[in-house]
Amino acid sequence: MLQTRPAGPDRSARPGSWFHHILPGAQPAFCALFLIAARIVEHFAGDPAALPLHVLAYLAGGTGSAITAWGALRRRRVDVNLLMLIAALGAASIGQWDEGGILLFLFSLSNAMEFYAVGRTRRAIRALMDLRPREARARRDGKEVVIAVEHLRVGDVIIVRPAERLPADGIVAHGASSIDQSPITGESIPVDVGPGTPVFAGTINQRGSLEIQVTKEAEDATLARIIALVEEAQSAQAPSQRLIDRFGQVYAIVVILGAIAAYAVFIALGFAGNAAFYRAITLLVVASPCALVIATPATVLSAIANAARRGILFKGGVHIERLADVGTVVFDKTGTLTMGRPSVTDVVPLAVTEETLLEVAGSIEQRSEHALAEAIVTACRQRGVALTDPQSFESITGRGVRGVVGTQTVRVGSEQFMRDEAVTISEQVAIHLSLLRVRGKVPILVANQILLGILALADTLRPQAYPAIRALRALGIRRIVMLTGDHHQVAEAVASQLEVDEIRAGLLPEQKADVVKGLTREGVVAMVGDGVNDAPALATADIGVAMGAAGTDAAMETADLVLMGDDLYRLPEAIQLSRQARRVIKQNLAFAACVIAVLIMLTLAVGLRLALGVVGHEGSTVLVVFNGLRLLRFRPTRV
Repeated sequence: MLQTRPAGPDRSARPGSWFHHILPGAQPAFCALFLIAARIVEHFAGDPAALPLHVLAYLAGGTGSAITAWGALRRRRVDVNLLMLIAALGAASIGQWDEGGILLFLFSLSNAMEFYAVGRTRRAIRALMDLRPREARARRDGKEVVIAVEHLRVGDVIIVRPAERLPADGIVAHGASSIDQSPITGESIPVDVGPGTPVFAGTINQRGSLEIQVTKEAEDATLARIIALVEEAQSAQAPSQRLIDRFGQVYAIVVILGAIAAYAVFIALGFAGNAAFYRAITLLVVASPCALVIATPATVLSAIANAARRGILFKGGVHIERLADVGTVVFDKTGTLTMGRPSVTDVVPLAVTEETLLEVAGSIEQRSEHALAEAIVTACRQRGVALTDPQSFESITGRGVRGVVGTQTVRVGSEQFMRDEAVTISEQVAIHLSLLRVRGKVPILVANQILLGILALADTLRPQAYPAIRALRALGIRRIVMLTGDHHQVAEAVASQLEVDEIRAGLLPEQKADVVKGLTREGVVAMVGDGVNDAPALATADIGVAMGAAGTDAAMETADLVLMGDDLYRLPEAIQLSRQARRVIKQNLAFAACVIAVLIMLTLAVGLRLALGVVGHEGSTVLVVFNGLRLLRFRPTRV
């Protein structure tokens, strides 16, 4: 594998230490210092006196490259550092110490610039590590104690004051506040939390004091898993990078053989030995593929860092490149396009007021554990409706509930349940119930001796669902498919609001995977789900996208792309970022190839000076790196 940065002494230092950080810049600095000193001594005392300073310049500028090249040779790989060292030593062998020194200075300077520039992307990720406090205020044995975060145990109760960051994942045990979750989910609006609400390490408590029961140890916290995922993604290679690496070994050997062949041709054409050798080593330098090798990783690292700051986690460069080619997006319905929980959408009073209808229904349903009952009670609380404890309560499984509230017997349930209870349902009411069902809603009837009214419940759409689908169409996504386990009538009601192209209803998880598999035969497919029930389909798709994955292990394990928050609009943003990354990679590769071709032609045709060849070669490498770093500031547009 060809490498462009030295891995000598700086690799032996502890990563993140001052030595590791300073060394790349110190190498070209000392090389330049010795070169300048050599020129001064050479002017006043002649070449022999300057020789030790030239040797020191070579050692300063070339030691790191020599160690890296040796390590590559031991792995039976030809390293680009080896090509530079051969050229520098070749220049010295014909008395061109200054030329060789300038080569090593510019090469080490280019490596240092790449080291610090690409380091910006890594620092953008390492900054996540600073989000979690090092210490936590915990309550143990009735006392508040300050302990290291690593010593927190599951079940501990920690105290977080206003403006403090949460040190661990947990559940709010006491208190109410607003939490800034943007470091985890990318959502800019703070989230209100209270007892029972899950919270994450690294987020910021904004208002009230909170007591939080720890649910995960430090190494298992959501923030720690995010950091691990991004680090894994940074080390994974994109397809274009793997192709370049496979090509690189053959190319390096061709460059060396080409330089030898060029030397022989120049000798045959009547060039002097030193002149022919000088052109050959210049060719060795300008044909080296430094810019080609760094073109993709600099761009991919920047894209990964940019996405992570937005709550979008790519699991590797391969997924960045593949997402750019997606033509079909498949959505799971429940929990992805919809909120995943029922809510009251219609209150239809028939014999009482809306408030009385909700009060009667909520009073009896507060004893039930059914999801529909919870939705009714929630609707009452949201509207400020006071509830009364029932004197008796009975649940008829799958049909409804019956109980006594005040002095009256109350029934809440399905149409069939009401008929079984001898409650009269008029033809007009029956038609209205049918219309509600056509709209994908579940009608719940409320009665005492007579029918009091109807409550309609449905799994409501996410606010971002329609804007996200509209944005996907604006980006040129040709086909949008919705999968669901619900019956077709409910699916049609949701699809009509979102304007999706196809609906597949009544599917089991393995059937969803079969549908996705069939779609992949027609093009690149992204499947968006919650990462739990949709795991087979996510794994089958070309790109599996888990949404709302903060704190969800299954989502992070299964998907190729993880949207930490519940905002579906992150998906079109990720597609825009991936397409921009692919454009930048193409720009870098085209630019690097053109520069190499021009420098080779100039060397062969007019005898380009080694120093100018080095400037062109290393300059193109640095430009490629900085072009890739532009992705750190890329902002997707709202389409």
